[in-house]
Amino acid sequence: MSALFEPYTLRSLTVPNRLWMAPMCQYSAEAFGPNAGVANDWHFQHYGARAAGGTGLILLEATAVSPEGRISPYDLGIWNETQVAALRRIVDFLKSQNTVPGIQIAHAGRKASTAQPWNGGKQVDESAHGWQPLAPSAVPFAEGDRTPVELSVAQIKEIVEQFRAAAQRALDAGFEVVEVHGAHGYLIGEFLSPHANKRTDSYGGSFENRTRFALEVVDAVREVWPADKPLFFRISATDWLEEGGWTADDTVRFAAILKDHGVDLLDVSTGGLAPKVNIPVGPSYQVPFATRVKEEAGLPVAAVGLITEVEQADKIVANGEADAVLLGRELLRNPSFARLAARELGGEVHVPDQYHRSV
Repeated sequence: MSALFEPYTLRSLTVPNRLWMAPMCQYSAEAFGPNAGVANDWHFQHYGARAAGGTGLILLEATAVSPEGRISPYDLGIWNETQVAALRRIVDFLKSQNTVPGIQIAHAGRKASTAQPWNGGKQVDESAHGWQPLAPSAVPFAEGDRTPVELSVAQIKEIVEQFRAAAQRALDAGFEVVEVHGAHGYLIGEFLSPHANKRTDSYGGSFENRTRFALEVVDAVREVWPADKPLFFRISATDWLEEGGWTADDTVRFAAILKDHGVDLLDVSTGGLAPKVNIPVGPSYQVPFATRVKEEAGLPVAAVGLITEVEQADKIVANGEADAVLLGRELLRNPSFARLAARELGGEVHVPDQYHRSV
C-alpha cells in the first residue's frame, strides 16, 4: 500500500489516510449583525466537496476566538452558539464521508481588520466594519497599517480564556481535532518573534517569556479538549529574517516543549511575520523544516508548501520527512485530489455511492 493511504493514529483518533486539507480562509461569512462569523452555504459546499473527494482530515480555516480576532470582517468565528450550530452542520457531513473534521482556532493580532484579498487586503477602519487591532507591542505589521494597541496583561489573560472557550465550542460542534494557530504573523506568532514582540514584562524579551502566551493558550485548550482527542499547533518555523526574528532552531526547541504540554502534532509552515522578506519558494520548500522537528524534537509533523503532485506527496510520507501532508491550493484546484492519488497509487479512499460510476 502507498504510504499516503496508510491510516494514521493520534491518541484514540485514526485518520484514514495522510492526505489532509490545510486551513485556508474563505473570507465569506457575513461581516456584522446576528450572523457575523457564521458558516454559510459557501463553507458547506467548499468543505463538503473535499470530503467527498476522499480527503482524510480537513482543518477548517482560521476561525476567530473573538470578533477582534478575525483577520477580516468576513472570517468565520467561534465565539457564540449560532456559529457553533452552523459549524455542526459541516462537521456532520464531513463525518458522513469518512473525513475527520478539524478546526483551526485563531486570533489575528496586529494583522486584523483587513479587506478581503480580492478587494485589496489592506486594513480597514470602522466605516468598512473594521476595528482597532491588538498586539503584544505597538508595532504595525507594514508601513501604512494602523498602529495596534499593546495588550495589557489582563487582556492577555482574557484572550487565553477566549481560546479555552473556543476549544469547548469546537468540541460541542463535534470536531475531532483542534489546531491552535501560532503561525503566519498572527497574534501568537507575534508574541513568539522578537521582531514583533518588544515587551519588557514577563511576556517579552527572553525565549521563555516570548513563548509564555502560546503555552498558556495550549494549556487552556488542552484542559477542555478531551484526553483522547489530538491537539495540533501551527507554527511558522522561520520568519525568513536575517536577524532579529524567530528561527528554525527556536522552532525545534519550542516543539519539544509543546510536546510536553500535550500537543500531538506540529503543522509546520513558515513566514508571514514580516512583509517584503526573501523566501525561496519552490516545490516542497517548507518540508525540511517539518523534517527537522520530527527528527530532533520527536514530535509528529504535517508538511506544507507547494505540494502539488501525487508522487511528490507520497515520497514525503514514504521517506519519513513528515507524517502527513497538508494540501492547500492544490485542493482548491482539485477537490478530488485524494481520489486521484488513490487511483494512481493503488490506495483506497471513501467514495460516495453517487460517484462509484466514476472510480
